Amino acid sequence: MRAALWFMALFGIAVAVALFAGNNQAVVTVFWPPHRVDISLNLMVLLLVGLFMLLHLASRALSALFSLPVEARRWRAQQKERAMYGALMDALAHLMAGRYIRASKSAQNALAQEKSLGVATDTSGHPTGHSDSLASQLRSLSHLLVAESAQALQNKALRNQHLQLALQNSAARHAQEVREGVQFRAARWALEDHDASAALDWLGQLPQGAARRTLALRMKLRAARYGRQTQQALETARLLAKHRAFSPTAAQSIVRGLALELLNEAHDPMQLQQAWARLDDSERAMPELAIHAASRLMGLHGDAALARSWLVPVWERMLEPRSELGDNLRIKLITVLEAGMDTLDAEWLARIEAAHVSHPRDPKLQYLAGMACLSRQLWGKARQLLSQAAPALQDKLLHRKAWRALALLAEQREDEAAAIEAYKRAAQL
Repeated sequence: MRAALWFMALFGIAVAVALFAGNNQAVVTVFWPPHRVDISLNLMVLLLVGLFMLLHLASRALSALFSLPVEARRWRAQQKERAMYGALMDALAHLMAGRYIRASKSAQNALAQEKSLGVATDTSGHPTGHSDSLASQLRSLSHLLVAESAQALQNKALRNQHLQLALQNSAARHAQEVREGVQFRAARWALEDHDASAALDWLGQLPQGAARRTLALRMKLRAARYGRQTQQALETARLLAKHRAFSPTAAQSIVRGLALELLNEAHDPMQLQQAWARLDDSERAMPELAIHAASRLMGLHGDAALARSWLVPVWERMLEPRSELGDNLRIKLITVLEAGMDTLDAEWLARIEAAHVSHPRDPKLQYLAGMACLSRQLWGKARQLLSQAAPALQDKLLHRKAWRALALLAEQREDEAAAIEAYKRAAQL
């Protein structure tokens, strides 16, 4: 459609020109004393058009001639810029391939090309498209590549030098992302050097938004664990679990391990209670943590009643019809309760009795009930329960303790044969 319109326009122009010039009898007379020149109007129009074209072409030629030096400078600047970017790409490729010396040389070559390009631009006074923001980012990345190569070669002096230069070139507002990348790299290098305090310092310099990224939290977790800052590591692990940086199983395992470390760092009952209070409700509900905390509190000669109060949720969970509490945790729970048997109150005695009545064939509950009766000097009932539990116990420690308790009961009633047999059973384990 467009081509048809053009043809119609051209035909119209041709018809107009034919009508104007075909029967045009006008004459242009030029007086140049002592001469007189008569020229037709059509020829005069053609001469004027030709003269205009000639002057236009002459001005274009002169403009192109005078712009040759500028174009030459621009071409040289473009060549230097291409060489600069080529050197930067070579540095990155060498770094990924493990050629650290070549990577460092290529990055330094890129810096030299950028410096010469900047000098050439300033001298000529003509911009080349290489903006200040792009130049600062390129310098920062080049310095970072040199520092990364130096870190791989364990040249810490060169690494620190180019690290500072990268930070200086990324100080502008438009280079904030580059600066954050440099700080992340510096923190990672500190972790590789096992310098936890330096890594935490670098991570502390990050903006608030960058400090809550998954990468920053992972590095902070590693640094806190290296520096044995268990409380900070636990808080970071909670954030990572909230951000779903780990699978639910892995997150629970990491949090549980850090919480156990926090409890183990307590050296007196007050510190242990403070550490327990700093745990979340979901963490205090973990059977492993509750049992370990109660065991630690009793081991530090703390309040046994408080320790048993921490065990109430675990005890109720164990007695559920389809409880998922493993045998190891059941045995640990019974062992902790047995350790505080002398101070066991009436409420816990009722709990143990009710559990034994509701689960009469559970040897572990029979053992615990028998030890409770033994501590209350109910010899007959203790002997009955322990005699039923001892042969069925699979755990060696509980099995040995049950036979030792039976041996003591036999000695008390002066039954030497039964005592010797019980001691023999205990010694066989």
